[in-house]
Amino acid sequence: MTVTRSAEAVAGRGLRGDRYERGAGTFSNPDGRGYDLTLVEAEALEDLAASGVELAPAEARRNLVVRGIELDALIGRRFRVGEVECFGQRRCEPCAHLEGLTRPGVLRGLVHRGGLRADVLSGGEIRLGDPVEAL
Repeated sequence: MTVTRSAEAVAGRGLRGDRYERGAGTFSNPDGRGYDLTLVEAEALEDLAASGVELAPAEARRNLVVRGIELDALIGRRFRVGEVECFGQRRCEPCAHLEGLTRPGVLRGLVHRGGLRADVLSGGEIRLGDPVEAL
């Protein structure tokens, strides 16, 4: 995982250079939806830490960490991250693989708070600090 201040979103593919954009992700499927972009709430990671399980934002293995927006509210809706339009497909639940890469307690602590899987509808640059807004 690489932490960066900006990334290019490619419509229908994901973030330039990401394993899913390259078609090399674990669950890559050319007909699949919700693999372009993953988001997680900073508050979910903070709550996890408060329960005694520290997880750095990069360890969460999501493309974007957002603050101040409930991601479940974006399921089935169009939204924008900066200039990039997206569509919220479904929750991005944590898995045993994530816990295996990090530490015990991550899976249980992020159930229903693991984030959002989304499609990228229009390309553009996503920058640190860009607002996330429902459309």
